[in-house]
Amino acid sequence: MKRILTAAILIPLVLLAVFRAPLWLFLLITIVVALLAVFEYLAIAASYGFEPFRLLTYLYTASLFVVYYYAQGFGGEALLAGILLIFMFAPFMLMVATMGREDLKAALPAAAMSYLVLPYIGLPLLLMAILRDSMRGWVFVLFTFFAVWVGDTAAMYVGKSMGRHKLAPRISPGKTVEGAVASLLFSVGVCCLFAHYVPEIAAALSNAHLLVDPRESLLIAAPAYVRAPLWLAVPMAVVINVAAQVGDLLESAFKRGAGVKDSGTLLPGHGGILDRIDALLLALPVAFILFLAFGQKFVQG
Repeated sequence: MKRILTAAILIPLVLLAVFRAPLWLFLLITIVVALLAVFEYLAIAASYGFEPFRLLTYLYTASLFVVYYYAQGFGGEALLAGILLIFMFAPFMLMVATMGREDLKAALPAAAMSYLVLPYIGLPLLLMAILRDSMRGWVFVLFTFFAVWVGDTAAMYVGKSMGRHKLAPRISPGKTVEGAVASLLFSVGVCCLFAHYVPEIAAALSNAHLLVDPRESLLIAAPAYVRAPLWLAVPMAVVINVAAQVGDLLESAFKRGAGVKDSGTLLPGHGGILDRIDALLLALPVAFILFLAFGQKFVQG
C-alpha cells in the first residue's frame, strides 16, 4: 500500500514537471533528485570501506546542470565543451584532494568511486533534461518513462505471482525470468499505444492547458503531431526496456557488494531515490541516442 500511495503522489508531480515546468525549474528539480541520489550512492560507496569525496562530488554533479542552463545562448558547441571540461578536470580535482588524505592507499579508490557519479548519475539525468527541452521533448521523455515504469510494475507483479526461474539469483534473488519477459512485453505494448495516440494525447493536454512546447512561437508553429510508426516504436521500446532492466541489476549488484538492501528510506515502499531511478540511469542514455537518431521520424513522420 505504501508503494502505491507513494507512486500515486509522485507520478502526477513528475508528469506536471515534464509538461509545464520552465527550464530553470525543471533543472532545479532534476538537480535536487540528482544530489539526493548522489547522497545515497556515496553512502553505499562508504560501505565498501572507502570514504568518498562528498563535497567535490556534489559540486561537479550540480555543475553539469548549471553549465547546460548557461550554455543555452551559445549553442551546442558550448554545452559540449562545458561537459567535456567537467569530465576532464573532475579526476584531477579528486586526485589533488587525495593528497590531503592520511591513507593514500584508500584515497585513490575513494576518488574513483566519487568520479563514477558523473557518468552514472549526473550525465543520464542531464540527458533527460536535454531530451525534455527539445522539440516535442515531452513525447521522448514519456515514451522512456513508460518503457521503464510499466516494465518495472509488470516485472514486480508477474514475478511475484508467476515467477519460477531466477534471473540473477546472486545479484537480485527476487527477480525472475518470467518477470523480465513480462516487463518487456507490457512496456512494448504500452509504448506502442502511446506512440500511436500521441496526436490525441497532445490535443487533450493542450485543451487542458497542461502542455507547453518550448520550441513553438507565435510566428513559427511546429508541425502537427503524427503517429509514430510501429516499426520504429517497437524496437525502441525493446531496447530501452532491456537497458532499464540491466540498469536495475547494476544497482542491485552495487548494493549487494556493500551489503545494503535499499539505497535509502526517503520513498515509503520504494526505498531511496537511487532505488527509484536506477533503471532510468541506463535507459536515459540509450533513449537519448535512439531519439537523437530517430527522433524527427518519431514525432514528425
